[in-house]
Amino acid sequence: MTYPIIEEDGFKYIEAGTGETLVLLHGLMGELSNWELVIEYFKDRYRVIIPILPIYDLPILTLGVKALSRYLHRFLKYKNLNQVVLIGNSLGGHVGLVFTVAHQEFVKALVLTGSSGLYENAFGGSFPRRESYDYIKEKVEFTFYDPATATKELVDDVFKTVNDRSRVIRILTMAKSAIRHNMAKDLSKITIPVSLIWGKNDKVTPPEVAEEFHELLPNSELNWVDKCGHAPMMEHPEIFNAFLEKFLDRILLK
Repeated sequence: MTYPIIEEDGFKYIEAGTGETLVLLHGLMGELSNWELVIEYFKDRYRVIIPILPIYDLPILTLGVKALSRYLHRFLKYKNLNQVVLIGNSLGGHVGLVFTVAHQEFVKALVLTGSSGLYENAFGGSFPRRESYDYIKEKVEFTFYDPATATKELVDDVFKTVNDRSRVIRILTMAKSAIRHNMAKDLSKITIPVSLIWGKNDKVTPPEVAEEFHELLPNSELNWVDKCGHAPMMEHPEIFNAFLEKFLDRILLK
């Protein structure tokens, strides 16, 4: 990631550009670099901010999707932001949903890609055996349609994370919280525009999850990315950015 991490008043984040604000929310083990091509594409027209969600910093007894939503609320108030577009992948989408239900006045629109909140098949149904690099590699590849997207650098990062005992406990705690916190009964409360940008070959949050989100969110659109897994902004950034740009043009420039 070529952008410096800003640290101030207990918050860590990346910021680039000016204009209407896009807030990008990363997944459970998502690196900030997952969003790099989105930042590059939109920073000349929008203010793009990525807060680092404090998965490894919050007290473990309170760690969960609601705690991350509260953190996001504090961050947006600290930055004096409202009417932002929240864009979340995987757990980040789930946090965006929880936040929007509680604080819809802060959010102009929501974009979900491979979001949890209804169902997810994390790590292909089992948590990785920490000591096996090949096993971790296989499970990271499971995230994508094209295994080549799972670069050695990405696999190395995940391997390092799951071999840190403190971090792996927090990952498990966070994953359990996400599974318990099903959003189905709350989605009808979200009346702002929502764009679903989904990999047709997502094995973590499969296509039927996107279809259910589309059915339950009253003001949503569903866009498919072919030959794509759980992270369209990484695997097919040009297509992801095109869908996002069209949505932003519709909701922000009308």
